[in-house]
Amino acid sequence: MPTESDKIELSEHELREIAGYAADCARRVLPIFEQNLPTDTRPRDAIDAAHAFAGGGRRTGALRQSAWAAYRAAREVASPAAVDAARAASHAAAAAYLHPKASAHQVKHILGAAAHAARAEELASGEDRRVTAGTAGTLEWARHHAPAAVTAVLGRLPAAPSGGGRVGEFIRDLDAALRA
Repeated sequence: MPTESDKIELSEHELREIAGYAADCARRVLPIFEQNLPTDTRPRDAIDAAHAFAGGGRRTGALRQSAWAAYRAAREVASPAAVDAARAASHAAAAAYLHPKASAHQVKHILGAAAHAARAEELASGEDRRVTAGTAGTLEWARHHAPAAVTAVLGRLPAAPSGGGRVGEFIRDLDAALRA
């Protein structure tokens, strides 16, 4: 198992696959945000930017700014479910900036979009844990749709860190499932 100080190999192809996966996870809950702030395009823009990078686009300052803009949108919406939907979008765009170091924190960057999307679903359903645990939930979807790059890069990293509340729990659950 790598230590926190180790560097890992991380190809551009892997970054693209991870960003595309994160964007797909975030897109699942975008309607939750848009129902609350229909004229605010920042989370959609972040997801679109992540998809553009995944499809061969450049990793630019605009991509990074879209991640920060979605993060700011999360701070400006009142609905807790919409907050997590916007955070999922922010994580999707930020996934293109994963660092090549063997830090457990990097696991949060890979799986953060899926975990925040799952939390948005759960909050939107009244915290019905069957939604996120069920076969139609984002966590289950994320487990079955993770591209090879996600599992390959996770295998080079320490396990997900403790803490982080319910989102952290989702990250650890998904991390364990993808490593199994």
